[in-house]
Amino acid sequence: MNLSYSRWVGVIIVLVIITAGCNTGWFTNEKRDQAVSSKNIITNQAGTVTYIANLDVPTVTLVDTTKNKVLREIPVGKNPSTLTLSSDQKELYVACTGDNRIDVIDLDQQQVVQQIKTGIEPYAVLTSPDGEWLYVSNFRSHTLSIIDRDEGKVTKQIQLDEKPRAMAMTRDGKKLYVLHYLNGKISIVDLTHQQVKKQIKLANSPDQSDRKKSQGIPNTLEQIEITPDGKTAWVTHLLTNVDTPIHFDETIFPAISKIDIQKDVELLAERKELFKGIDIKDTQNKTMIVSNPSDIQFNTEKTKAYVLMTGSEDLVVFDLTLGGNATEIIRRIPGDFPIGMSLSKDGKVLNVHNGMSHDLVQIETGKGEEYGETQVKEEKPLRLIKKDSLSPLVREGKKLFYSANSDENAADLTQDNWMSCASCHAGGETDGLTLMTTKGPRNVPSNVLAMKTGRFLWDGSRDDFEDYLLTVQTEMGGMLRFDPSKPLPKDVKKIYQALAAYLATIPVPQNPTHDQRGKLTAEQKQGKALFEGKANCISCHAGTQMTDSAKAVDQQGQLTALTSEYLYNVGTTNPLDQPSSGDPRAGMKNPRDTIHFDVPTLRGIFTTAPYLHDGSAKTIQDVLTKKNPLGLHGKVGDLNKQELHALVKYVESLQ
Repeated sequence: MNLSYSRWVGVIIVLVIITAGCNTGWFTNEKRDQAVSSKNIITNQAGTVTYIANLDVPTVTLVDTTKNKVLREIPVGKNPSTLTLSSDQKELYVACTGDNRIDVIDLDQQQVVQQIKTGIEPYAVLTSPDGEWLYVSNFRSHTLSIIDRDEGKVTKQIQLDEKPRAMAMTRDGKKLYVLHYLNGKISIVDLTHQQVKKQIKLANSPDQSDRKKSQGIPNTLEQIEITPDGKTAWVTHLLTNVDTPIHFDETIFPAISKIDIQKDVELLAERKELFKGIDIKDTQNKTMIVSNPSDIQFNTEKTKAYVLMTGSEDLVVFDLTLGGNATEIIRRIPGDFPIGMSLSKDGKVLNVHNGMSHDLVQIETGKGEEYGETQVKEEKPLRLIKKDSLSPLVREGKKLFYSANSDENAADLTQDNWMSCASCHAGGETDGLTLMTTKGPRNVPSNVLAMKTGRFLWDGSRDDFEDYLLTVQTEMGGMLRFDPSKPLPKDVKKIYQALAAYLATIPVPQNPTHDQRGKLTAEQKQGKALFEGKANCISCHAGTQMTDSAKAVDQQGQLTALTSEYLYNVGTTNPLDQPSSGDPRAGMKNPRDTIHFDVPTLRGIFTTAPYLHDGSAKTIQDVLTKKNPLGLHGKVGDLNKQELHALVKYVESLQ
């Protein structure tokens, strides 16, 4: 009797445990069975709800996919960049870039129930197939955080190459591909052993005799998506030609590279470039120009691939049964800045996320129709947010900065959809490249603090933001109908006012080596003392913004480019530098030689390598030593090796 009783008690306990396990997912077979990539818009397995990270608005929006109706907007941390679902579809993980954390949303409660600290500026978040682990790329920390979901904390940080961003995971969860945003590299992480096993460097596209043909250095790697058969991955990026003076149709080109997932090598012969693989003709038999490729989506039949061209605001369709080349372009997706998309479960609708107008557009794929074409549904875009976090002027400026759409503004910022400001100033900052100009090689400067650090350009030849009309005309091919020596029309002035307003909001990046409480290490303290004393760096890199450029003012106290004061010869002239006799915006009264240069801010310098006007110094150490043979750049000649090291460490810690 006692034995029978004990047996029944045991059975009941087991049943209770199993029931509890079913409720929590412990003993379910809920395991993801497909490759995944980091996205700002995803749809659940049932195909009923789409989740959108609202990027610069601190919310996530839930949309009823079947009714195209907003269900709820949930507050999260700053700058939600990407999101992913748990294996049981009950939790949503959101990478909050601006708050250095992952927000965990309970989808039953529809609210954040947990916050997990990560490295600096987490961008991508993915889960293991069984949901036990989270993987997070940290853009500024240059690390991969591995998070134990049960413990809710980081258990390991893997050091990566610089600026890791978008990610993709294989179907079996054994390999993670991490794109490095600016240097064209892809790190492959062995998730079983939790270590980097290999790195792929995308090859340069070779120089062409025709400058207007696609060529250049791979950079600005936006997205990686593994094909449904698991054999290859597509990577969207730009190619930048640095050999010839910047010109809109000779410098920036869109591209899609392919990676063999089984061998982990690039399939260079299969790269798709403008005029080669992306070559759809218009009614006049001219190639339709598209720009800034971003998200990728494959259809369920494995016959088509869709790629968003965020700059020109288009959707390009690739036919995988006909060599994989582009066969169709949906020109001008309604809304602003199409940056992400997800496919409905039946494969008939693409939901496109517009990151500036903050709305959702539905595009019909034509599936199931004999002569079905891809086309925008005749419905008004679905608004995703109740309130914008940016002012109307800043929003307009940000939209302009990222747009290469030549048709939508009071005046064209670029000719024929070729490039946006962001094509060189990635993320509002820099692409880390040195481009050829009519004045010689010029390191692409960051826009951080650009509105607070005095004159513009490396030679300080501009003092008004409207002077960038010259850049728009000579480099981007836009606004050619305006005489640069005359005042601009009011509606065009507003374009520059909006752009300036946006640039003023770009924050100084958080420095991994900078103590946020303001404390310096002993070595950094020594470096600071040398900076302000013996090395005399502070004589030029002074004040809150660590530059004296703003002191170049006229008798009325207005910033002026009509003086060569506060331009310095620090021995960095390049043999390719060319003098300038001035420009029409300044009435030709701002000539520049090849020796004297403006003083850049040192704030945020840790993330703006290479250095100097020609990008010839790879490190701060190089600035003060290899590129300072005459000893004109600071009084560093009297520093011993240890003092020089301390000075460098202090400068690298600046924020």
